[in-house]
Amino acid sequence: MIFAGAAAADEALRPYTVLGEAIPDSLTGEQGNSEQGRAIVVKRQVGLCLLCHTGPFPEQKFQGTLGPDLTGVGSRAKEGQLRLRIVDASRINPQTIMPPYYRITGLYRVAPAFRGKPLLDAEQIEDVLAYLATLRD
Repeated sequence: MIFAGAAAADEALRPYTVLGEAIPDSLTGEQGNSEQGRAIVVKRQVGLCLLCHTGPFPEQKFQGTLGPDLTGVGSRAKEGQLRLRIVDASRINPQTIMPPYYRITGLYRVAPAFRGKPLLDAEQIEDVLAYLATLRD
């Protein structure tokens, strides 16, 4: 199936296809930048990943423990699986507490400044994915 935002939001989200528990194709058609992806993961004002996850980030204090440890995630999941989890983990587990980083509809209590915009754009999603894919055991 192909998914994107509602009519008014179509410009904000690029269409993507979910196959099983994965989005097999890049949202941008290109490989992301792993260095930029790491910066997004560790920067608390952007990705907010370390609010819930821990990982190989010795310079970062106060890493979260609600979500799985990101250490080795690149060997535990394929890129398409990681992409779907970042885009919208609720498609796999409707009870997840992980926010959808690339969905703008069906959300509740969204601050006015963030309405109609994904938390991360397509390029940022691909950058984070490129970095996570490097995290191998």
